[in-house]
Parts: sequence; C-alpha cells; structure tokens
Amino acid sequence: MTYTTNDIIAIFPDLSKITDAQLRDNVAAVWNEALSTGCGGKGWSVEELRAVKFTLLAGDIDMTFIAHLNSCVKQCIAIADVLEQVFGDIVPINRNYLIAGSLLADVGKPLEFDKDADGNVIKGSYGEALRHPFSGVAMCYKHNIPPEVMHIVATHSHEGDKVERSIESIIFHHADFVDFDIAKFLGRRNS
Repeated sequence: MTYTTNDIIAIFPDLSKITDAQLRDNVAAVWNEALSTGCGGKGWSVEELRAVKFTLLAGDIDMTFIAHLNSCVKQCIAIADVLEQVFGDIVPINRNYLIAGSLLADVGKPLEFDKDADGNVIKGSYGEALRHPFSGVAMCYKHNIPPEVMHIVATHSHEGDKVERSIESIIFHHADFVDFDIAKFLGRRNS
C-alpha cells in the first residue's frame, strides 16, 4: 500500500505544522517507505502500527508507538514555545527541523519490528542487525531530508551520547526519554 502525505497527517497530525511543503512531503515519503517495507518486508497497516507498544523494553504497558511519537512532537513544540517565550532569539530553534526530526526519530522502528508466528510484535532479524537510528537515517537520506533533521534521527538515542547534539536534538532527546522513563516505570509497576 502507498500512503500519501494526507494519510501520514492522519497518523501524525503535527506533520501539518511543518511550513515547508517539500519537507512535509519528504517526511511523509519516509513514513510511506517505513510502513511499506517494515515488518520483515511484509509492511505494516496503519491499524497494525497503532497497536504496537511504544517500546518492547517496558513490558505490557498501554503506551503505543504512534501515541509516543505524537506525544514527543507535542512535547517538543511546547518546549520550543517555552524557550522562545523565556529566551527569545537567544535559543535559536528551527521549528520545521524540530517537528520533522521528532516525527522521524523512530521511523526505523517499523523495520526493526516484526511479528512472530503467533502475530506478536518482536524485534526482528533486521532489528537485531541494525537499530532504528541507523535505518531511519538511511531512509531519510533516500528522501532528501536535510542533514540537520537526520542529525536528530541519528543522535536521539544513546548513539548520540558521543557527539554534540544540536538544540533541536537536545529537545527531542529529552522528550523521548520522558516517555521512555515513564514507560519503564509503568512497566515495572504493572509486572
């Protein structure tokens, strides 16, 4: 199945806040590829992806992957708003890059995840060989995503701990770990 920009906006409404139309369409194209080629090459339907847990590392929690991405982009926009209100131009933030990076940081996970014979979501052989920041950057490169956005994808997780993160990457990294740390807490509590 092929997903249009409007299909991707239906999944990630804040994609519409990217004011650069070409960047918005390119972000949607990356998601189209991830959905079409993930799950061990079988592809994911939107309904299947909506059911995937946010992380396989936290046990049985009610936080989903799609909700996590929508949470992170909203957190990033809110953080940018606060920084702008308090510091003005002292903290320069490219909102288009921030939103695009927030929506693309985990775009490699549909490739990382697969389903076992019983239909349970697992880390597939692709995910064992290549973590999502790497596959995410590869797909972004193919779809002409700017390097500043690929930087967010590449550095958002522990892979970025050895480099200097951009302001946008710092913001996303912390938003991402707010959700991740809460998911781990809930997973421990529910086990």
